[in-house]
Amino acid sequence: YVPSALCCPSRASILTGKYPHNHHVVNNTLEGNCSSKLWQKIQEPYTFPALLKTMCGYQTFFAGKYLNEYGAEDAGGVGHVPPGWSFWYALEKNSKYYNYTLSVNGKARKHGENYSVDYLTDVLANMSLDFLEYKSNFEPFFMMISTPAPHSPWTAAPQYANSFQNVSAPRNSNFNIHGKNKHWLIRQAKTPMTNSSIQFLDDAYRKRWQTLLSVDDLVEKLVKKLELNGELDNTYIFYTSDNGFHTGQFSLPIDKRQLYEFDIKVPLLVRGPGIKPNQTSKMLVANIDLGPTILDIAGYDLNKTQMDGMSLLPLLRGDKNVTWRSDFLVEYQGEGYNGSDPTCPGLGPGVTHCFPDCVCEDSYNNTYACVRTLSTSWDLQYCEFDDREVFVEVYNLTADPHQINNIAKTIDQEILEKMNYRLMMLQSCSGATCRTPGVFDPGYRFDPRLMFSNHGVRARRFSAQSLQGI
Repeated sequence: YVPSALCCPSRASILTGKYPHNHHVVNNTLEGNCSSKLWQKIQEPYTFPALLKTMCGYQTFFAGKYLNEYGAEDAGGVGHVPPGWSFWYALEKNSKYYNYTLSVNGKARKHGENYSVDYLTDVLANMSLDFLEYKSNFEPFFMMISTPAPHSPWTAAPQYANSFQNVSAPRNSNFNIHGKNKHWLIRQAKTPMTNSSIQFLDDAYRKRWQTLLSVDDLVEKLVKKLELNGELDNTYIFYTSDNGFHTGQFSLPIDKRQLYEFDIKVPLLVRGPGIKPNQTSKMLVANIDLGPTILDIAGYDLNKTQMDGMSLLPLLRGDKNVTWRSDFLVEYQGEGYNGSDPTCPGLGPGVTHCFPDCVCEDSYNNTYACVRTLSTSWDLQYCEFDDREVFVEVYNLTADPHQINNIAKTIDQEILEKMNYRLMMLQSCSGATCRTPGVFDPGYRFDPRLMFSNHGVRARRFSAQSLQGI
């Protein structure tokens, strides 16, 4: 899972091992701390790659998309190379496949539109293979290869441009239905969607798959190179993404930024020493766990970090007596334009990412926090919105895996209060306090009096009145 279903906050969580409220990257803008001077000063020196290089003696390699605003003039341009990287090949700004600029160890290198020398996924593959060919064999190494694919503009390599012609986006039970009893941004979507919107999202889905064929090629080349070097059996490989993506769920054409499973749940595949093949862990894992895990593999003392996540190494190795979390925090602070969208003036100011039929994917008040719980007794999500409705959404994913029915009105009042209290705790947590027992853990302690004390976190008493907007 990702604690925030958007590129920049999610990537910052991977690098720091922290929730967004602790690394303070809240959206994809410089104002939202995405690759800002403040991020560079306060967070970058303590990312896990920086610790790998300075404290563990690793040679480190980065290639691809870093943070959405990386290279912005107001943040040092492409001359800024974050601490912790021995070799740095970072994309200026956001996702592209052609006509882009790379920071090559702080020097700008421009690329055009010639497939054989410019297609970014292949360029990243070649740079990565060169590193494996010429790196030192006397120091351990860490590589982070961050392909923009399958991000828009979904430009496939020419040999893959006609692949998957018969593929369309999945038609799950929440596809192209009205999101009733949900926050206003979901309710504003038009149902049924127009034919043009459905065709657009199907095309997007197909093109995303096409771009991933080049990522498959990249992975295959790297695995074969490691094998050729005699290093595959001694190397851990992590394969994951920074956020999910919706294509037509609740009649939203395409985007992320939402609290639902299709946006916050991502693949995570791991192979390496001591990991038995063909096993699946059902434990609740978040991307804040990647940094602690890699530092643990390197032998670094995690108690010396301020990270919120946990090392997955015991899970990967199949240790039987592992104490693990039963919940984690999801949080997002919406983006929006100050002015009204000229194509959708009726929606007023604050909306963004609007489609031609005025279905908008984000807004200033798309600001929420959730507790996602997975225990032996509950598969539950509890969310609060920071909007005028003070909206609440609760889902029992055991009975309703596609999150169609908001049960905030009908769920037991005591569970609501406990989840509200747990949410406040997680929203103010840092480091070890982010790993305390969840509501359905045996060690959980609940004192309802604390819900109404002034401990610096927004508290709200649940009552029939506060739930009327649901």
